Amino acid sequence: MPRTTSYSQFIALPAARLWAVLGDPARWPEWNPAVRSVTLRGEPGVGTEGDYLPRGAVTGGVHARFARPFAVTAFVPERELVIEQPEPAGTMRMAWSLTARDGGTEVTQRLTFEGPSAAVMRRVVGGLLETDARVCFARLAQLAGIEPGADALSVVIAGGSGALGQQLAADLTCRGHRVTILTRREDADSPFDQVRWDGRSVGEWVGALRNPGRTALINLAGKLVDVRPTEREISELRTSRVDSTAALVAASKTLDRPIDYWLQASTTAIWSDAGEIRCTESTPLPIGLPQMTGVAEPWERAFEGANARHWTILRTSIVLDPTAPALRRLVGLTKAGLGGRIGNGRQWFSWIHVEDWLAIARAALGLDPDIALPDGIVVAATDFPVRNRDLMAALRRQLHRPPALPTPGLALKVGAVFLRTDPALGLTGRHATSEVLRQAGFRFRYPTLDEALTDLLPS
Repeated sequence: MPRTTSYSQFIALPAARLWAVLGDPARWPEWNPAVRSVTLRGEPGVGTEGDYLPRGAVTGGVHARFARPFAVTAFVPERELVIEQPEPAGTMRMAWSLTARDGGTEVTQRLTFEGPSAAVMRRVVGGLLETDARVCFARLAQLAGIEPGADALSVVIAGGSGALGQQLAADLTCRGHRVTILTRREDADSPFDQVRWDGRSVGEWVGALRNPGRTALINLAGKLVDVRPTEREISELRTSRVDSTAALVAASKTLDRPIDYWLQASTTAIWSDAGEIRCTESTPLPIGLPQMTGVAEPWERAFEGANARHWTILRTSIVLDPTAPALRRLVGLTKAGLGGRIGNGRQWFSWIHVEDWLAIARAALGLDPDIALPDGIVVAATDFPVRNRDLMAALRRQLHRPPALPTPGLALKVGAVFLRTDPALGLTGRHATSEVLRQAGFRFRYPTLDEALTDLLPS
């Protein structure tokens, strides 16, 4: 059965500029680091053959020794390029298409594996070629000569080296905005400007916030929550968020003028295990500050006093993205035959497709002319949360897996010890939706779980 995945990104350039790079397969390694080299046996066109070498000692070595040449099977200038690579007992097809949009071009990449080896080759080769796809599009845009316009934002992202930070940095770069990432460890392979900071104190990095035009600050800094729920780990979760936020707030007070747009990350887990409560922006926080409330509430409180003209505290639900830990773990369990409900299966699962999360972030930065978000708290979650039993059923449908036995809560708790994770991530939940987005007229591109999974998982 053919297995296809698709990634799309708007780039604020005409198709001709992008085609100058994309239309030459020999330049593929320049914008996708997973490709070490490409050698063409002639000018690009239908029928032209070539050899590509993926990175990785094992994958690259095996490919160099045994792979046959690929062939260009479609070549329509400024519109479409397709190459087909013979694989053991199958074929890999990589297709790129360009579609004109207002103010630029939508670039779509489709990767298909066919034949008996499709499942294995997708896991081995597909995962490599699709790593950081949106960041690869940002590299493509830079090679094609994208430049910030006169009205471009200067966007500073704290925590921009994480998964969501990279997605947002790439999306904004492709749309012609200046992006700087505040990071504790610089990445030599990053296509984005980077400034070092310690995440705790005000330093020379404040200079990144002083710009002649409009400045936006996005704070995503914080340790990943997928850890054991020990007192030490919870303290580190809280400290990593509170200290970085306090440092940014202190830095903002040294500026001559307010930050134009401040997007402050938070989480719907601030309501902890909310049971059957319908949580929206106005829902009170639980009393007693259980685990994640005890992390998120001081995180939001640390934002008080920020020197910002417009600000949004974005309480984000589970972001569905094929490279994110949450979806990868759920898919892995389902493929392993453990796709039954977890516990009693009644716990709510609030979620959002990564494309819709990016759209909300752009609206919070004043970049959507049709959506004006008021200052304050915004919940980033679709209008259709699902219960855990329905989540697992949807994953089984999408991955073509039969019904599976439930995972008892006790078994999950024992397994969480070995996986070094928190069983509460699977056993608790909350029904969270946004009144603010509804009132602002925001429309989700992927409102239902089936629509989201159809887009995100191989079809």
